[in-house]
Amino acid sequence: MFKEEQNVVGSPLLHKSCLFLLLFAFWMALAGRTETKFIVYGLLTSAVTVWITYPLMLVPNKAGDKRYYVLGISVFKLLNYSVWLLWQLILANIDVLLATTGQVMAIDPKVVRFYFKAENPMASIVLADSITLTPGTVTINVTDDGLFEIHALTPGAASGVLDGSMQKKVAWLFDEPLQFAVAEEEVPA
Repeated sequence: MFKEEQNVVGSPLLHKSCLFLLLFAFWMALAGRTETKFIVYGLLTSAVTVWITYPLMLVPNKAGDKRYYVLGISVFKLLNYSVWLLWQLILANIDVLLATTGQVMAIDPKVVRFYFKAENPMASIVLADSITLTPGTVTINVTDDGLFEIHALTPGAASGVLDGSMQKKVAWLFDEPLQFAVAEEEVPA
């Protein structure tokens, strides 16, 4: 088993400090008071929570030689990705709306497959969740070798998944090299 500080990507002290500050800010926002006892309780509660939960927030890579902090991404990159994803959600909503409300239904469900490999396991999780969050697509399966199987409701959704833009953005978010390839032809659902 890992020692707590061993094989962690990034600075454990920085991770713990950021988590502590986040928890303390949340405590103060909920308390709504700045009396000494509330500040002391908040400091103690935040410190104990960090001590207990930090080992649980480290996820190993597939090889098992490194561990990544779950919240170890840049806040600015996360905000950038969130705005970009929100725009993709709007575009996907419009695509599904047009496909389902026209004179002729433009629904053509397919299962599309692609490979996306990342050292950080959180990158694969964020990609799978982002695809499922996008209307018209659902992540069906993610295999250990990085094969993603996605059910796409419309041709626009299928091409959007296979164009690699979301994979590129997730790789950028986690500072990973982009390892993306379309697996095979689309399969009717």
